[in-house]
Amino acid sequence: MRYDIPYAAPGQVIGLLGGSFDPAHAGHVHITREAIKRFGLDQLWWLVSPGNPLKSHGPAPMAARIAQARAVMEHPRVKITGIEARLGTRYTAQTIAALRRLYPAQRFVWLMGADNLAQFHLWQDWKQIMQTVPVGVLARPGERISARMSRAASLYGSYRIAGRHSGALARAEAPAWCFVNVPMMDVSSSAIRAAGAWSPQAG
Repeated sequence: MRYDIPYAAPGQVIGLLGGSFDPAHAGHVHITREAIKRFGLDQLWWLVSPGNPLKSHGPAPMAARIAQARAVMEHPRVKITGIEARLGTRYTAQTIAALRRLYPAQRFVWLMGADNLAQFHLWQDWKQIMQTVPVGVLARPGERISARMSRAASLYGSYRIAGRHSGALARAEAPAWCFVNVPMMDVSSSAIRAAGAWSPQAG
């Protein structure tokens, strides 16, 4: 399957939301819409990953995950892409570096849930990510305190943009990050899989 490289006009700000999306669900849709609104993004790309390096087991077939993502996420500014498979990158820092080479006239913002910020220091070259692109963090149920007490939040505390000024993140120079509290949906891909509600077929 060919995973097209998305189009972006020069000067546009593009939010990047990575993950296995195994499967994509209403919670992903919700934080995507909130991120576009709160951070003033021109586009938001879902980066459906070939696999998560922090997880020992592989996800469902990529074609099935992309098809499901496109079925649940409908928004004119959102693009579903498997570009990491096309680029051959495995880690977020590699993906961001490759995208910046492909799109030198655009700006990128890395997006994550607060649960990811809590373990961000375990990511490959996580400091490089912070030094390269602004980072937008969206609160998820039960993760606010652990995220704010995380190693990344502590080390880069002086570069935090207050949530009430979240619209400034897209044009900020890295390192810059912003933590926004938004109404969250307590739903997860793992719970959907555990309930047997996700039976993908290879596409």
